[in-house]
Amino acid sequence: MKFIVGKEDLLNGIRIVERATVVKGLQPVLANILIETVADNQIKLTATDFDLSITTLINAQIEEQGKYTLPAKKLGDIISRLQDELVKIELNGASAIITCKNSKFDIIGISANEFPQVEENISEEDSIEIETRPFIKAIRQVVSAAAGYETNNLLSGVVCEVNKNILEMAATDGNRLARVREVIKNNSADGEKVFEMLLSSKVLSELSKIALLDESESIKICKEVKKIVITIDKTKMITRLMQGQFPKYNQLIPQTFPKEAVMDKFNLISALERVAVMVNEKNSIIKFEFADNELKLSGDSPETGNSQDILDIKYTGEPLTIAFNYKFVLEFLKIVESEEVVIKLNSPLSATVFAPCSEEDYIYLVMPVQLRG
Repeated sequence: MKFIVGKEDLLNGIRIVERATVVKGLQPVLANILIETVADNQIKLTATDFDLSITTLINAQIEEQGKYTLPAKKLGDIISRLQDELVKIELNGASAIITCKNSKFDIIGISANEFPQVEENISEEDSIEIETRPFIKAIRQVVSAAAGYETNNLLSGVVCEVNKNILEMAATDGNRLARVREVIKNNSADGEKVFEMLLSSKVLSELSKIALLDESESIKICKEVKKIVITIDKTKMITRLMQGQFPKYNQLIPQTFPKEAVMDKFNLISALERVAVMVNEKNSIIKFEFADNELKLSGDSPETGNSQDILDIKYTGEPLTIAFNYKFVLEFLKIVESEEVVIKLNSPLSATVFAPCSEEDYIYLVMPVQLRG
């Protein structure tokens, strides 16, 4: 194997696929990237952790065909430090020689024969091609509400539905629920078909990061019963679909709210961060007291003391005291783009909806915490 490639092209490819590597796995080869020549002018990079596989194609000048695996982190460290010039990589026994102008590295790898087979081919019978930007935006708005990655259940997933030109995405961990609806361009051959899938929140988080490295305007998704392939330009993500019935989340959203409070997003973020300094980190509870165009925030910790802050807001309803895990509220505030947000309230123990004051159809429902005493 011998080829010449642009430094930035190679580095970009490494950053894309290294997200699927395993740093501390039973198989050392899973920490490596498979590099293989696939044509006279392209190389392919592949990484996998068995749950997620990522491949990407890079333009290169091929001098000798071949394939080999190199450690992802070390390879990325080397390439990132090279001058912005052409890079030559040549296989030499059990190692690869990397040269760029006056720099030279000899890096030991693992035979490509030890790398797992990654099956990229999938039927395109059940597929869609949609706009990238709103799809990635929707991921960022809901993914934080999913259960943790280590939780191997349906609540660690995100449900996605494309119905004509409407994308709906939702996630919940049982304590909060995020749901967004976006108008999209649906370039699918059968644009009338409803397309549904349940994907790991980890996979979608990685997809949103990869999209930042690619400027493709559309994304293609093909799925079978258990597998899905997501294609953005020359990059493919291959993963398993989650199986099971996701909760009927729309039934959890209250239809009416007798009380509403409107406030500046940045003022609320600042106040929450100030009050949180004295909050007990075991429960992360901050009390919200709404009354007469004011919001009083307060927190306390038996070990350190207490704190409070008062904001001017728009609120003319009956006084209401309610408490939340402030981290949930901050996550919403730092995602939403609107400068003003509305908090829709019922009672101290009823589900509360946080939403932008803009026109976007995005809600973040948070269950309150019961106050003692």
